[in-house]
This record gives sequence, structure tokens and C-alpha cells, in this order.
Amino acid sequence: MKKIKSLTALLLALSICAVTACSSQPADSSSATESASATESSTDSTTASGASSETSSEKSSDTSTKPEKPVTDFTTYVSNTVVSTGNNFYIEKAENITYRAYLPVEQYGELEYKFFFTNRVDSTYAKGKDAFVGKDGGAYTVSNAVIADGGTSTEDEITNRTPVTFGGKETKEVAADESYWSDPVTMNIPEGHYMVWEWTVSGEGIPCNKMSSLTSTASSADGETFEFCDEIPLPQIIGAKRDVKHTVAAIGDSITQGCQTEQMKYEFWASKISTQLGSDVAFFNCGLGWARASDAASNENWLSRVSQYDTVIVAFGTNDIVSGKYGGKKSSAEEIDEYLDAIVSYLTEKGCDVILFNAPPQDFKKTNEGVRTALNEKIPAIAEKYGAKFFDFSALLSTEDEPGKAVYGGHPNGEGGTVVADAFVKQFGSLFE
Repeated sequence: MKKIKSLTALLLALSICAVTACSSQPADSSSATESASATESSTDSTTASGASSETSSEKSSDTSTKPEKPVTDFTTYVSNTVVSTGNNFYIEKAENITYRAYLPVEQYGELEYKFFFTNRVDSTYAKGKDAFVGKDGGAYTVSNAVIADGGTSTEDEITNRTPVTFGGKETKEVAADESYWSDPVTMNIPEGHYMVWEWTVSGEGIPCNKMSSLTSTASSADGETFEFCDEIPLPQIIGAKRDVKHTVAAIGDSITQGCQTEQMKYEFWASKISTQLGSDVAFFNCGLGWARASDAASNENWLSRVSQYDTVIVAFGTNDIVSGKYGGKKSSAEEIDEYLDAIVSYLTEKGCDVILFNAPPQDFKKTNEGVRTALNEKIPAIAEKYGAKFFDFSALLSTEDEPGKAVYGGHPNGEGGTVVADAFVKQFGSLFE
């Protein structure tokens, strides 16, 4: 397999999104089954498809010589929310629209925060008609940005609004395809309270996150009257200077993002793993609705973010089966195997411990279920090849008698999230002590 090329500018990678004022009606949820799905983006990188076997075929499972991770802003300001903040969609046009999102935090108290943005779409949404892996954003203007104490519910008064600046200025002109960091800012979030991210942007083609009602998100044309909005431009990382024992990232599709679980309950499996591991472990959720393994395999921009973390969970397959690579047909088990191989190869070369999930049940019809079954037979060999760890995600969400039946739904509900988190922590919890 051909390795994904090294970053030219390692962590110049993310930007943010903006929408016209959205309606008060929830948008369609993202993620994949035969009717629903997941996503991703790219620059200066190679795809897994058709790559030579030179990179991975002779890799040793010996992890004793793992490269030491460099100290960067990504390792200094680690994720402090389990809500996924990548880009899988874009806003056609926004004129002084204020966007607001309530974010649960992993560690409370007074912390120094820093926020990273990339003006590019990370993954393909649906068939890619509107948003696709590597789509560059347009120029936009940030006229104001703040973080605040959102209280314990959306009914509470928002207090302690604190400006977020960029190079010492409260405004910023963002160029097409620009990646940038905010300045550091200190904020105290009391226990049980939400952090509120709020900013006002204007421009065209602004990458954003289709949140699928995972948390409270809204927009306003006048800065006062806010209505539900599912397409939210956000920082690509809500980074905080935290004293943690370990960092864990998860890259995947809407099932990782947590789509179709109850709003503001944060009961998807990634969130429940984060809760069980506790605040001594920083958890960075990079799941995106409609994402494919082919997206991540071709997109070092997205993949490099998670490569900053000690351990990376890789959980793809569903959207590769139902939708295939952007611009192509549905992927075969062999093709998805190649994409996953490229991802795991890249991450292990960056010094990450990888935990590889297989593809979960989706109540597929015969053809797609045949691809899923064939793929899942191949995935343990990828883990063995690179000295990675394997997690039988599929078996936990189905039954031995009906391995293709999604017992907890195609997007696992809260009960399914608990089953997965309990099994994950039982199998791997000692790694994070």
C-alpha cells in the first residue's frame, strides 16, 4: 500500500463553517445504513486505492521503537469535549450570521483554551453533490467570537462572555483554504455547566459540521433571536491545556459522531467511553456523518489531527459499503481493506497505538451484507499486520444467531452505547491507567 504522504505543514489543518440563518426545523441526520450515513477531506496526500504493498507488507508488530510525538499546539491544547467538531458540509452564504453551540466539557474548572480551524471539508457528505472530501472553503470574515458559561441547561442565562482573539484582534479575514489557531484564552466552566461557543461570520462556501441534533445548536441573523440550526461552523478542536495521563482520538463516521441518539444526552459509545475513562484521559471525537474509510485514506489533513494522540480508534466501513468512494461506485471488501490498511499504516508510523473496529450490523440486504461479512473477515489481519489492537464492534451490536441484525439500531442507541463502552473499557481500560 502506498503510504499517505507526510504533511508539508503538519498541523495547518482546519477551519470553520458558517450558514445562512437556518430554519427552526431539524435537518436530516447524517450517517450510514442503506438509507443513512458518514464523511471526510484532503490535500497533498495519496489514496489507498491501487497503492503498492511496499509500505505495509513488511511492517513489524514491534512497537518498542515508536517515534516520539513532537510537542505541538495539538498536544499542548488537547480536546476538552466529546462532541465532534470536524467539517462534513458547508454553508453557501452567510451575512453576519451568529452561530451558537453548547458543548459539554470533559474537564471542568479554569483552563487555558486554544481553538484550531481549517477552511476545508474533511469528508464526503452523502453522494458528494454538495460537500466532499478535500473541498476548499471560500474566503470569510470573523467579526466576533466568544466563549461563555452556558449554565446547566439552554434555559439558563449565558454568562461570562469572553472574547476569542486572532493575532490579538477580535476580527479576522480568513483566506480560502486557510488553517489557523486562535490566541489562548482562559475560561472557568463550573462543574456540570456547558461551554458556549458563539461567533459571527460572513462569507461564502464556509465548511461546517452537520451536527444531527447531537447538542444544542442555533443561528441568528440579528444576534438576538436564535433558531435551531443543524449546520454549524465550529473550531476543529476545542483545545484546553490539561494535565492528562493519556490522549485518545476516534475517527469514523456518524456512528462514531453519535448521530441519531437523544439530543444533549451524549449517550453514544464514544461519549460513554470518554466518561468511563474519566478526565485524566482526553478524548477527541473526529467522527463525521457519511464519512468513508476512503475519505480518511486520502485526506492527511483530517487524519493528521488524530495522529497527534497517543491512541486512535479507527471505525469505518458502513458508508464505504453503501456509498463507496467519492466520485466512484460502491466499494468492495478488498477496496475497503486497502483503505483501512493505509489508515492504520499511517497512524502506526506516526507512533499511535491503534484500536481497529470492524463494521457494525446494519440490517443490510444480501449483497451489502456479503460485503460487510467479507470485510470483517479481513480486518483482524490488518490489526495483526501492524501490531494494532482489534475490537469486535459488530459482535456486541448483533447476536450470534443473526450477525447482520442491528440489535440497537444502525446508529446504536444509548443502550448500545453502554454495551460498547463497557466492553471497550473491560478490554482496553488498563492501557489508560
